[in-house]
Amino acid sequence: MAYPHPLGADAETPGVEQCEEQVRRILRSSTFRNASTLQQLLTFLAAKSIAGAGESLKEYTIGVEALGRKDDFDPKIDPIVRVQSHRLRTKLKEYYSHEGSHDPVLIQIPKGHYLPTFQPLVAEAILAAPVADISEIASPGLVTPEESTTRHHVAGAPTPASPRRRIAWSTGTMGITVVLMIGIGFGGFWVGQQYPRFQSVNGEKSSSRNGAKPGTNDFVENFWLHFLNDDRAPVIAYPDAVFLLDDSNDLFRYRRGASDGRGGLVEPHLARQFASNPQLVGMAGQLYYDNGYTGTGELESVAMLSGLLGRIGVKPTIKSSRDLTPDDLSQHNVILLGSPFQNVAVAQLLTAGDFVFQNPDQRHEQWRAQIIDAHPRNGESDAYGTERDAATRVLTSDYGLITIAPGVVPGRSIAFLGGLDTKGTQGATLFATSNFGVEQIVRVLGAENGSSASPMAFQALVRVRLAKGYQVLGAELTAVHPMPTTNASHSKAGPVSESR
Repeated sequence: MAYPHPLGADAETPGVEQCEEQVRRILRSSTFRNASTLQQLLTFLAAKSIAGAGESLKEYTIGVEALGRKDDFDPKIDPIVRVQSHRLRTKLKEYYSHEGSHDPVLIQIPKGHYLPTFQPLVAEAILAAPVADISEIASPGLVTPEESTTRHHVAGAPTPASPRRRIAWSTGTMGITVVLMIGIGFGGFWVGQQYPRFQSVNGEKSSSRNGAKPGTNDFVENFWLHFLNDDRAPVIAYPDAVFLLDDSNDLFRYRRGASDGRGGLVEPHLARQFASNPQLVGMAGQLYYDNGYTGTGELESVAMLSGLLGRIGVKPTIKSSRDLTPDDLSQHNVILLGSPFQNVAVAQLLTAGDFVFQNPDQRHEQWRAQIIDAHPRNGESDAYGTERDAATRVLTSDYGLITIAPGVVPGRSIAFLGGLDTKGTQGATLFATSNFGVEQIVRVLGAENGSSASPMAFQALVRVRLAKGYQVLGAELTAVHPMPTTNASHSKAGPVSESR
């Protein structure tokens, strides 16, 4: 595979940085926003192409390394690689026929191959190539409803430019070792290293089974529609932990004890009694209450949830967890973000389930807390904690917990999405708002209880992989436990109090 030249040195070949940027541009697009499996597949294949690793790119390698299949994966039996490659090829054509029609670089996966090519795209050109024939997949019966719908849409979609214009193709190919690091938020969701063994050979077939409601073939939308029931205005509550602020704008953690409104003066004896570091606050001078800081993972989670709910015609109310009212809990379904260490509502309402948050040292929280498994099953640990690089101490992974539980009154539900660290919260939300993640959870629970109904009372533990300590690379399912469906928390219908 030829070594690429930067643009300018060879007009026929895009530069490496431009190829990387084009991949990121596609992953951020609305066309790929909810296609998490296709995001991870494109990221993997693009990295291999740019690295010049075409000779080692086998169907088995893609299945295991990119799509999370086990080591005993047999491509002759399980056609997941062919199915998803066809979907990716179709999705790329859809992207370039609309959002990407003016992009500088064209990414294409030639029919019969898995390695993407990178070629310059003439300004104002359109994608005129026909959609790949469905016969490239071993069995036509394996085409998903989502894929069939997309294929029909692309084949008949109007193009934004004159049909006489065509793409200028080049023959240059790429090769250089790079690592594509996809940022937080909607950039790239690399999941699937622990894909369940019991997934059917039909790949990620999203249909009306497993509790999906009619009217859409989007698995994650069906799941959240089921959660919402008839509620068109759910509440998303983010954490706003209390800090003590000094005149130099330095913050000191204040875990409990009485407090005033934001900006209120702090009594010195309260600061020394309840602050995490009494000696330090004793030398800080005048202090003020401040609860205006929320983790970046929770902010990203609000954006993801708001976007998902908006697509299904729901307008959520977003507020601080301390502002939750009895009416919120009785009239609406509520989504709580963050751990009980940061979110007072989570601390009060998350009372059932095998998985619980535990911090052995109330004054020293910094990545010491754990998620405890009260009833570990075969292959599960009894405790999960934040992981860090042994030499640099940079965070490498976190754990997040997805809990769907009965609400405080019959007919209402509460969702808890929280991690040990703010990035664990973000990873849990990424998993819970992706078709890939939701389908895994539903299938695990369905295999346990023999039911195809969407589960509405469970806890799912996910491991969130990080780069640089703050970039969420993806999440993988670690464990799923069902929960009792009785409304055990009905007695807690009072207002959320402040334990500070």
